[in-house]
Amino acid sequence: MSTQKTRPTPFDWALLGMLGLIWGGAFLGVEMALDSLAPLWVSTGRIVLAAIMLTAIAFIWGDGLPGFDTPLQRRIWIHCIGMGMFTNAIPFSLLAWGQQIVSSGFAGITMAVVPLLVLPLSHFLVPGERLTPARLVGFLIGFAGVVMLIGGDRLFSDMAVGGGAVLGAQMACVAASCCYACGSIITRLCPPVSTMSFAAAGLISASLVLLPLAFYVEGPPAVISQRSLWGVLYLALLPTGAATIMLTLLIRRAGPPFLSLVNYQVPVWAVLIGVVILAEALPGHFITALAIILGGVAISQFVGRSRAVI
Repeated sequence: MSTQKTRPTPFDWALLGMLGLIWGGAFLGVEMALDSLAPLWVSTGRIVLAAIMLTAIAFIWGDGLPGFDTPLQRRIWIHCIGMGMFTNAIPFSLLAWGQQIVSSGFAGITMAVVPLLVLPLSHFLVPGERLTPARLVGFLIGFAGVVMLIGGDRLFSDMAVGGGAVLGAQMACVAASCCYACGSIITRLCPPVSTMSFAAAGLISASLVLLPLAFYVEGPPAVISQRSLWGVLYLALLPTGAATIMLTLLIRRAGPPFLSLVNYQVPVWAVLIGVVILAEALPGHFITALAIILGGVAISQFVGRSRAVI
């Protein structure tokens, strides 16, 4: 995948918004899947089903899977494995485990940490991705908006009860954010390869690790409720399968810092989905928080693009 810097197009922004919507609904899907499945089976189920779907698409309409013959092809597979681990297997498992204890709101807010982690990684590893003062200010403003959106009182109440178990679940969600940041850099630095081939190979790699691990750790599921089944199917088709293609395409076209802006949208969509589907009350500070988030996005993308911090 090319590391050439390109300015985001309207198509890139549309993909970013769609990806935010899909991932915003992922927390609801995880809650549904946890109804009768262990966290490791939630992540395994969504990844295995998505791997089957994308592999079939890659062979029917795409270029199949990357080869193994040349050093370049083997290097591509290293990136595929890295993407599968750090963008799928590890963070999915950590979030599913964490959501057994902490609220989906807390899990959502930790996704806003990803842009802050991508910035220094991109500065040192991705040519043309410089750490500018505007980006720092924009990301910090956006993060403050996400904090306001979720609500500090709910966040601190989660921390006040449960002791070590809650702390462990919170750290799992933060660790998942770290994985996403690393996965986006691994994807951006991959040599040129078909988007579909790369996504399918990454999910296959994650499946080959998680499937035996799930059987070894949890054993086969004793029962799968209808709620869990629908949750896993949704997670496989949209937040895992379709989203993997979209995030790979966005990283290749616009770079990891641009993709990381989706993590500001995820809590917004999560709140909207809760209002529409679960009939939850709309928080009074939602409009203000949304304006702050969009302001941070605008500053990070359009102000002071040429001045570097380091």
